[in-house]
Amino acid sequence: MTPVSQLQNVKTLRHSAVVRITHWLTFVAFMALLITGGEIVISHPRFYWGEVGNVNTQPLFVIPIPSSRGTVPTSYNYVMPDQNGWSRYLHFEAAWVAVLTGLVYAIYGIATGHFRRNILPDRHDWNVHAYSQRIARYLHRRPADRGEEKSYNVLQRGAYVAVIFVLFPLIIWTGLAMSPSFTAAFPLTAALLGGRQSARTIHFFVSWLLLAFLVVHVTMVAVSGFWPRLRAMITGYIRES
Repeated sequence: MTPVSQLQNVKTLRHSAVVRITHWLTFVAFMALLITGGEIVISHPRFYWGEVGNVNTQPLFVIPIPSSRGTVPTSYNYVMPDQNGWSRYLHFEAAWVAVLTGLVYAIYGIATGHFRRNILPDRHDWNVHAYSQRIARYLHRRPADRGEEKSYNVLQRGAYVAVIFVLFPLIIWTGLAMSPSFTAAFPLTAALLGGRQSARTIHFFVSWLLLAFLVVHVTMVAVSGFWPRLRAMITGYIRES
């Protein structure tokens, strides 16, 4: 029999170098986008639907916060410090980091079969029972099974499919649709969404969905074993138990 000490020293490759590098680059870019996006929203916390939206237009909804611009009407009698300049510049730069990183990851995922092996749910998991069973394991804080040491479980795969193939492309699309120069060259980018202001509103809600994914993702990692999973995303390996 193999001694327990030797078993504990056996390492299994969990994440490739490309997956690890793109994961951390995306995380850094997303945090920069989240902070700068918040500053941009503060400059005009009113959202509209259609092509045009300004202080003279009836908003679809208003975020009840003070604005960083005195020309934007709010229920507060003061304005926030205006950070719109640097935040827009950094938001643009971070967006390109996220897009280029996502492009590298997409090419890698298709070329190596990473999406097929590790991201797309298996055929036998395309049912409610598979998802409810894994949710129950999380709620009861049961340890991950051996199969999860080398790949993702059905809940993780479902979440990653939604983020990689739906939310991430949509956040890029709506971001481009808000650019006057881009929509001048490709008007359908905004037209298909209902207009540039519609794109901004959709962009706002998709950002919240991505933030919710981040919170759930970290929670699921913590339940499954935070430090071993974090170490695996840094070194690429996870120790056999």
